Order: sequence, then structure tokens, then C-alpha cells
Amino acid sequence: MIRTLAVTHTGEVLTEIPLQDIRREDYAWIWADFATPTAEETLLLDHYFHFHPLAIEDCMHVLQRPKLDYYEDVQFFVLHALNEETLDAEEIDLFLSANYLVSYHHQEKTEMNEAWEQVKRGIHSRKGWSGGPMAAAYTVMDKLVDKYFPCLYSLEDELADLESSGSSESVEDLMSQVFNVRGRLLKMRRTIVPMRDLMYRIVNSQHVQSNGEERIYFGDIYDHLLKLSDMIEADREMTADLRDSYISLNSNRMNSIMKTLTVITTVFMPLTLIAGIYGMNFVVMPELEWKYGYFGVLLFMLVVGVSMFRWFRRSGWFK
Repeated sequence: MIRTLAVTHTGEVLTEIPLQDIRREDYAWIWADFATPTAEETLLLDHYFHFHPLAIEDCMHVLQRPKLDYYEDVQFFVLHALNEETLDAEEIDLFLSANYLVSYHHQEKTEMNEAWEQVKRGIHSRKGWSGGPMAAAYTVMDKLVDKYFPCLYSLEDELADLESSGSSESVEDLMSQVFNVRGRLLKMRRTIVPMRDLMYRIVNSQHVQSNGEERIYFGDIYDHLLKLSDMIEADREMTADLRDSYISLNSNRMNSIMKTLTVITTVFMPLTLIAGIYGMNFVVMPELEWKYGYFGVLLFMLVVGVSMFRWFRRSGWFK
């Protein structure tokens, strides 16, 4: 599907004009959005806009790393959106020129729809910065980055729940949840860090911005990405701390169990020795003829066991 937005020289916004019927010289600028395009629609990137073959090839072969390429009078951006459910990156490509913006994406994205409606209503224009393809591109990037925050906040909520539920679940379950959150943080990091590097390049590029006002707005997106990067690093450190805490807790529990088993085994060793001696089948064993021998041996074994238990307790084995 291809949807179009054309802005006349008088500032009027027109939409849903067939792309083949648009003469670019008749409008101040246009935005063509290729959403889940067919093979025939993709051919228009070459036949109508005459983009560079390498840029078109990058559109067809996902998933490219976020980047910025220059082709004569066109800047080509590869951006990444986040799938809110899987946290997988989804590519969105932008072709930016002085009088048009072309967006190309294989998935329907709410961020693109929100940016489209905002540009359509003219809200993308800023004080001191007249609306145009650059402002529309900024709106798209801003919406993409804004969608990163809810995903990261959701992971932080899970980390907070893990901290509070540390005593109510088994260590194995907690470790599994920690590694699951850590894996999803790594997914987000693989998206956000390259986007941060791309935005740094945009902010410091003389090919993209033409005045300081535009630099301020793109710099704001860069600041958001810096904040997201710092949050991810802090969350990854938290998962490492939680992992170490659970490992230490598990080791302490294991040590406690081994200590208990060691005490029990040590107490029963002399009792087993006594029972083994009187279990031998020798003929001459005077104690076997004693009337109270059975009860005497049991009493002796009880005294030995209690004495050893008290000695271990005084030695601090149970602390």
C-alpha cells in the first residue's frame, strides 16, 4: 500500500493522491509512505523516484544496521522500530530530499501512523523551523524513539518484581526469570545503541541539517537515546547483581544443607560402630549374656549421640 501526502505552495495539505498523478514541481513537498508494499509498488522506488540501486537493495534485504548514506541530493536512512511483544527490531527506511520524503517498511507500525497523522495536521512544524520533509523525518524518528521507553519501563517493572519476590520463589525460577529479562535487555541494546550512534552522526552532519534549529530537535532525540542507553546499562548491571545474589543465596543454602548432613553423619558414625561390633557373630562375647545388655548399649549410644550434639552446638556448628 502506498499513501501520499502533498503540501501545496500555499500550505494546504492534500492526501491520497495517486503517486503517478503527482508532479513534484506542483507542490512544495510530498511524503510517500510505502507500507507493506507489493513487488510492483516497490518498483516505483526506481521508476518514479530513481533512487540509487544500492539503497533500493537495502530496502529489500532486511535487517540492515541503522545507518545514513548519501546519494547525490538524497539522504538514505535505515531506522529500527521495536516490536512491543518480541522486542525484535523492525526496519524502517527513509529517503530524504529537499522536496520529498519517502518511507518504506515491511510491517504496519503504529509509530508511522502517529507520525503521519501529526504531519497531516501540521503539528510537525516548530517555532523557528518551517515544516517540510526534514521536519516530517524528525517526527518519524521521534515517534520511533518514544516507543522504546514503554518497552524498557516494562522490563524495569519486571526487575522490580524480581527483587521483591526473592523469598517467595525457588532460586531456579528466579535465575530463569533474570536470564530472560537480561536476554530481552540485550535485544533492546542491539537496537538502541546503533540508533544512538546514527543519531549522533545526524546531529553532527552538515549534509542533513541546514540550521541550528533543526540541530536542536535532532539533538533532543539523541538525548533520549543516551538516556535509554544509560537505563539499559543500569538494568543489565542490576540483573548481574540479582544473578550474583541468587547464586550466593543458593550456595549458602547448599552449605547449610551439607552442614546439616555432615552433623547427622558424624553423630551416627560412632553409633554405627557400636552397632557393628555387637552385630558380629563371634561365640565369645560376654556382653551378649548380660540380662540388661541390650538396654545398656542403647543407653550408651544415646549418651554418645547427645554428647556429640552438644559438643557440636558449643563449637558453633549450628550458627
